Parts: sequence; structure tokens; C-alpha cells
Amino acid sequence: MALKGFKRWIFAGVVLILALILSAAFFWRYDILSNALDPKVPFLTYRPPPAPDYGKRESWALLPRNAEAAPPADRPVDIFFVHPTTFDGGRDWNGGIDEPKAARFLTRVVLPNYAGPFDRVGRIFAPRYRQASLYTYLTLRDDAREARRFAYGDVLQAFRAYRVRYGQDRPFIVVGVEQGGSLAARLLNEEIAAKPELKRRLVAAYLVETPVPADEYAPGAPLPACDRKAQTGCVAAWISAPEGDFQRVQELIGRSLIWDPSDQLVNLEGRTPLCFNPLLGGTSPERAPARLNLGATNATGLDWGARPPFLQRQVSARCENGILRTSRPKSSSLRDSGSWADRRKVDAFNLFYADLEADALARGKAATGQASVAGQ
Repeated sequence: MALKGFKRWIFAGVVLILALILSAAFFWRYDILSNALDPKVPFLTYRPPPAPDYGKRESWALLPRNAEAAPPADRPVDIFFVHPTTFDGGRDWNGGIDEPKAARFLTRVVLPNYAGPFDRVGRIFAPRYRQASLYTYLTLRDDAREARRFAYGDVLQAFRAYRVRYGQDRPFIVVGVEQGGSLAARLLNEEIAAKPELKRRLVAAYLVETPVPADEYAPGAPLPACDRKAQTGCVAAWISAPEGDFQRVQELIGRSLIWDPSDQLVNLEGRTPLCFNPLLGGTSPERAPARLNLGATNATGLDWGARPPFLQRQVSARCENGILRTSRPKSSSLRDSGSWADRRKVDAFNLFYADLEADALARGKAATGQASVAGQ
């Protein structure tokens, strides 16, 4: 009996130690991940990967086959798409455009889920760029901010290459997701809003899961927020969190950096983020019921151009204090697992795939049919 009791104590002790280890690993998961991905060299002395040549097809993740020819009539606008973070890091602050693992994730997950909604809207131009690594989003160090500023240089050059070589005088939509949204936000302010001919051709900008200050997109701003359906020359931006997930909200707000007037990345510092509700097509704070949800999908792994099956009426959504709060999706295939830092490693999905497609189609038709409404 004594031996059995001793074994029980040993077993209980082992279980307790394992539980403590797992708890500590979960609590310090960001520190553990950060340490593993830290390049451990100052950005000032870091040698980045070779620059992309946007005159070459391999520098584009998506480029129309006959990009320099006259576009088809059923694609009245162009889409300039800036992808999110797909590169983890390690030895590098910024990933090369030919990094295999990042390229696979971009092709398999990102493009089908986030560029896909715009495939029926227009020709898509998606540059590869020397993106800042995932590590730069796990720390607020100055080196990490420098890596994110560095990435912007490639996006700017890619947009200028698109405009000169392919864009001619066509109307266009800018789409950016997460890191891509942050870089697109700077592109909008510096390159597009400041040039009347480009501002006039901007149909809309979609900054997905991207924090930008709402006060910078108020009515009368150079590029106002999209307040209603079919409005053009406007910006639709949001960051989302499931209803009741307060930890997610704290992570979003605490780690969100925005561009200041001197092109430095700074904290939101209490400013309310812009919140666009894809179910309403505007910034209204009212709750949009799930019946308005045109179609969510998990398009991961689909070949480019394949239309995914849609699951309708999956989520409701409402803007609350600058955060798009979404209800729990009805389908288990559309539910998050893990934290914001490791969700990137599981199959992704888009809760508003069909809603964004319909929204962009309506704005594109308004821009090409009534050019005079641009910017109103």
C-alpha cells in the first residue's frame, strides 16, 4: 500500500511539473518565439536581400498574362495588392522575395483568401517585396521599426512600376492586409493623396486587419473613410476581434503602430482606429446581423482563379470603439485557433470574402460609370 501511495505522489508530482512547464510556456510564448526569431544583429549593420526588379515577372506574385495589352472589358479597374507577413525571420530582418517557405504560404493561403475576392473586380498586380519578418511584430524595438520602414521602399517602387508600365490612366483599387495594409496606408498618404491625377483615379482602398487613426479619414480629409456603399475615392480599414475576446483587443491595441507625419512608426496612443464594417459597406456603429453576410470561405489550397464555395450568414459584425467585433462563425472551418502570432501557421479563411467582392464591384462600377463622384 505504501508503495502504491508513493507512486501516486510521484505521478502527481510529474503531472504538476508538466502543467507548470506548459503554463510557463504559454505565458511566455511571445518571449520564446521572439528569442527564436530575433536576428540578433543591429539593423544598421544588417545586409538585406537583393532588391526586386519589378520589370521582371518573377518579382510579382500576381501579374496579368498580357499586363501591357489592353485590359478585358469585364475588368474595368486594376487592383494593387500588398500581401501580409509570410516570412518568420531568424537571421534576417527582412525576407527575400525568393524565400521558399514564405512563398508557399503566400501562394497557398494568402492569395486565395485575400486577393481572391478582387479577382472578378479587376486585374490584380501583387508585388513580392522584402517584407519585415514576423519578429518585427513581436517587439517594439527601433530595429524592428526600421525593418518595416525598409519594406515600404519596395512597395513604393512596385506601385510606381505598375503605374508607369501597366496602369496608364486606368482607375485602381489598393488592397493591403496586415503588414501590407500598413505599407499601403503610407502609400495612400504619400504617393496617392498628394498627387491629384492618382487621387482622382483611386476607386477605393481596403486596409484589411490594419489599424489607422479614424481622425485622419474624417469627412473633408484628402482620402475620407468609406461611409456608404458605392462611394469612391475613400478608405475602408478595420481590425477585428471576436465578441468577448478582450485579450485579442488588448493585443491589437497594444502592438498597433501607425505612421506619423514624419514617417515614423508610433503607437496609437489612445486614438480610435478606423472601423469599416464589410457587412454594411460603411462605418456605422449599428450591428449588422448574420443574414447580411453574403459569404465566408476557407479558400486555402485552391488553385488561383478557382471560385471557392461560400458559407452564407456565418457572422454578425459591429464597430465598437474602433474594433470590428464579430460573432462566432457557425462553421468550425471558419474559427480561429491560437493567438494572433501563430494563427498565421494554420489554414486561413476570409469571413467577408463575398461581401468584399460585392463591395469592390459596386465601387468599381460607380467609378467607371460616374467618374465625377470620385472623392465625394
